[in-house]
Amino acid sequence: MTINLIFKIAAVGILVSVLGQVLKHSGREEQAFLVSLSGLILVLLWVIPYILELFETIQKLFSL
Repeated sequence: MTINLIFKIAAVGILVSVLGQVLKHSGREEQAFLVSLSGLILVLLWVIPYILELFETIQKLFSL
């Protein structure tokens, strides 16, 4: 895992929180929810390969 991934996740978090607040204050709570959901899905798509690699490493470690 690189530091770039952490910076990307932080940037998406900041962007989603700002957009969510703007949308909530303008009365568009449904769109704010969709922005938050899309941010979560984007970050999960970035993190899932690392989680799979972790599980494969653990499986290799404990295989007999």
